[in-house]
Amino acid sequence: MLEVENYSFKYGENLVLDNINFSLEKGKILGIIGPSGCGKTSLVKAIVGLYESNESNIRLFGKQVYDNPEIKRNIAYVPDEQPSFYLITIKEIVNFYKSIYSSFSEERFYKINKVFKIPLNKRFMQLSKGMKMRVSIMIAFSIDASLLVLDEPTSGLDPILKRAVLNLVKEKVTRGEKAAIITSHNLRDLEEVCDEILIINNGKVDYYNTLNNMKENIKKIQVAFDKPIYEEDLACQGIITIDNVGRVFTIITEKYDDKFIKSLQQYEPLFIEEIDLNLEEIFIYKLGKEKEYEKIFK
Repeated sequence: MLEVENYSFKYGENLVLDNINFSLEKGKILGIIGPSGCGKTSLVKAIVGLYESNESNIRLFGKQVYDNPEIKRNIAYVPDEQPSFYLITIKEIVNFYKSIYSSFSEERFYKINKVFKIPLNKRFMQLSKGMKMRVSIMIAFSIDASLLVLDEPTSGLDPILKRAVLNLVKEKVTRGEKAAIITSHNLRDLEEVCDEILIINNGKVDYYNTLNNMKENIKKIQVAFDKPIYEEDLACQGIITIDNVGRVFTIITEKYDDKFIKSLQQYEPLFIEEIDLNLEEIFIYKLGKEKEYEKIFK
């Protein structure tokens, strides 16, 4: 459905995105995560056609997205900030989208607003940050688009509305032949809804996999020995970090498989304990940030 192939983006002399590759199928939700300033929003803007790309770079249904109004009508976009509607009312925004999207459902917009409770006669500029985000979300969900792209959609929302937004995303994707992309710093939210995860770091793809494979392959392992064993003995391909207290070692690996277990068993451990990691923990270990934070707060 969506293909991003060898996409790079420069802002002046600064290389913001460097050779990004991934694809997204119908019925799937992709979470894009990474540290602040890593290029997530730039990638989202490229996907929805706001940044230029070559025909071979970003395609939806096999057709270039950039400078292609027909294809862009298949995309509903929720930006992290909406600067376009400051002086007009919510009712006028609805009329605007009705005029450019034949699939826009006014009935659906008002149905969602029974939960979001936005005053329709207010000007957009009069709304709080959270209310502006709600308007953008209502617009996106009122367009019968094939691809839903949301940049930090739960920012400024209370827990009840956050839950409502995540449920809407799941409903929209599972109900029809749709797909969604979400960026968020709240990784617990993404863990609830995403099928696939793309980690961006310094403008590059650091990791890309299904969430299930990610959790199966990236594990924390605790292993103890009754004889002298050193970190160099246990080092093998796929280890992210390794620490020890005495003869008890804590290992984070991204290649947890039979080969990895055998590499430990050759040293006759007293026990091997497998510990599952959540998405937030995986993100911290994968980017090597935990050690940095420990140094700062010691």
